[in-house]
Parts: sequence; C-alpha cells; structure tokens
Amino acid sequence: MKFRTEVDIQESKKKIGVEDKIFSIGSCFASEMSDLFHQGQLQTVNNPFGTIFNPFSISNAVKRLHDSEFYEEEELITFDETFISLDHHTSFDTRYIHQTLDKINSRITEGNQFLQESNWVIITYGTSFIYEFVPKKKLVANCHRIPQKFFEKRILTHQELTDATYDTILNLKDICKDDVQILFTVSPVRHTKDGMVENQLSKSKLITSIHEMTEELDYCHYLPVYEILMDDLRDYRFYKEDMIHPTEQAVNYIFEKFGNAYFSDETKEFIRENFKISKALEHRSSDEKDPKYIQFKEKLNERIENQQKKVIHKIFSDD
Repeated sequence: MKFRTEVDIQESKKKIGVEDKIFSIGSCFASEMSDLFHQGQLQTVNNPFGTIFNPFSISNAVKRLHDSEFYEEEELITFDETFISLDHHTSFDTRYIHQTLDKINSRITEGNQFLQESNWVIITYGTSFIYEFVPKKKLVANCHRIPQKFFEKRILTHQELTDATYDTILNLKDICKDDVQILFTVSPVRHTKDGMVENQLSKSKLITSIHEMTEELDYCHYLPVYEILMDDLRDYRFYKEDMIHPTEQAVNYIFEKFGNAYFSDETKEFIRENFKISKALEHRSSDEKDPKYIQFKEKLNERIENQQKKVIHKIFSDD
C-alpha cells in the first residue's frame, strides 16, 4: 500500500565527475544546492549577481558574464546613501561607489573564468513577475527596498520568457565547454506576496517556457524540483516556519534524488565521505591540548589527505 506519490529524477546518461565544474544561477534554491556541492568539495560557483529570480534578469546576467562586461558608474543609482545596481542582489550595495563596482566587477571576472571551464550549469527560475524601475524605464532584478511607487510590476509574456531562456542557452553554449549540460529547475519556494493564484500562474509559465525551449535540445534538461516538493513532499513538516521555504531535510532529500540521477559512483562516494568530514570539522574542544582531541584531529587530517589524493583541485581549503 502506497501512502505518497514519489517523484523521481530521470537518470542521466552523462554523470558528474569529481573534477567537473558546476555553475549555478537563480533563486535562493540554487544557492542551497550550490552550498551542498561546496560541502561535498565539488568545484562550484553560484550566483555572481547574487540571488535573482526572473528569467529576463538571469539572461541579462549570463550575457554580462559571457561578454565579461564590467559595470560603470552611470549604471548605478543612489538610494538611502548607498550605491545600487538594479541588476544585482542587495548584498552588493555599499556606501561607496568604487566598493560597489569592485564587488560587482570582481564577481563578473570570477564568473566569466569559471563559465569557460564549466561542465554543468544549473539554472533555477523563481518567478515570471518582473518590476520596471520607472525613472529609468529599466527592468530590474531586485527592488532593493526602494519605495514601491518607483516601480511598475507586471508578468513577463510567454515570448519574453522563451526569448530569455533561448538567449541564456545560446550564451552558455558559446562560453562553456563543448559538452556542457544545462539543467533547468523551477524553485519550489512559493512567492505568496504575489498571491497564491498569481504564484501558480507564474510557476506554470516558467515550466511551460522551459519545456518548449529545451525539449529538442539533448544538452538541456528539466529537473522536477518543483514537483518533488509539491507532490512528493506535500506535507508542511517539510517547510520552515514561514510555510514557504523548504526545510534542510527537504533540500537534502532533493539533493539525494539529484545525486542518484547525476553523480557517478566515484562522485557519490567522494561526496559522502566529505559530508562526514565536514560534520566532524564542526567539532570543537574546550581543551585543544587534550590527547584525545589531538588524536581526533590527526585522524581527521588523514581522512582529508586521503580524499585530496582523489582530486587535483584543493579541498577543505576554507576549513
């Protein structure tokens, strides 16, 4: 007897290897997945523009990364004594124009260089809604807590969505490795401020545009992340207190599903051991001269050394 509807991710013929590079961009769910790649010590770069949600802004970001096109002073605006790029997340805002530009342009350099070596790209769309900054007649990625009166909100048309998706694919195919695999997902996080009916419309338009643009391209794939949370994990115990964002347990479940479909056996083993090491590294002792703690650290370092022998890139360099 079955008590739930399980949604599976179709197994990929091409697998993610331990030395593969994974670039991710899009909503906060993209960041959560990238964090797990990083914890597993795979090579990953996530969101050089910060968290962004709509396909138009993601396409714009990929184009700027592709062209390695730096931002100039005239592209920023000032509000509440901060310098802001409306193409970026609020984490790039600073009180000094050169600092904002330095943060933005250093990430463009990093993103451009990483994309040229990327084997995999994961794109997570969050919403079909977009805001136009009225004073500049500019479609924006983030409103930066600027008063609503300066913006007009609308939903992207089907043509705009498919054009944005198509342009994103073209730029990625041009800059990434020849055999790059592009994986599209729709964020399971509901944008309840848009309204529940409006949110469902927004997500449906995203799913439709992705399928229309990718079904004929053998290097593009749709991952049913949205469906897993909506249909497989349709219980509020898999949501945080806001009843919108998935819990750590839910994200880990989706990551495991993804890994079973896309990781090579070698990568699965590599990540599994690195997750254990990461957990062990969190352990701290009040007495670092305790012989038992010293022995624990020595054994942990041995495990890291054994894992390092399996790859060329440096692992656990931040720990």
